[in-house]
Amino acid sequence: MTILAIIYILIFVIFALVAYAVLQIKLFGMKVKDFWTFIEANQMLDKLYKFAKQYENMSPQEQLIYLSEAEKIFKAFDNVPDSLWEEEYDKYKTVVSKYKDIKMIRWAEENK
Repeated sequence: MTILAIIYILIFVIFALVAYAVLQIKLFGMKVKDFWTFIEANQMLDKLYKFAKQYENMSPQEQLIYLSEAEKIFKAFDNVPDSLWEEEYDKYKTVVSKYKDIKMIRWAEENK
């Protein structure tokens, strides 16, 4: 009986914490979906940052994948306040720089 009461209390606490987190997100002026997309984009930002640092010359296929994933990140980061991702700014800037470089290379190749 005591174990059952503890389980109920833990379930209640978990639901209360989730509700509190959702409330905080709403009070911050965001949608929960946008926040979740931001979390996923933040994980992808780390991967693209490492990829941008490691690979100077990418194949055309890798460039397309990089551009596509970077655009998803840009959209997700645009939907959340800047104060949420201040500490990730250097990574974001590196990814944007590599994105611009690839766009310029592809544009130059198309206009030859």
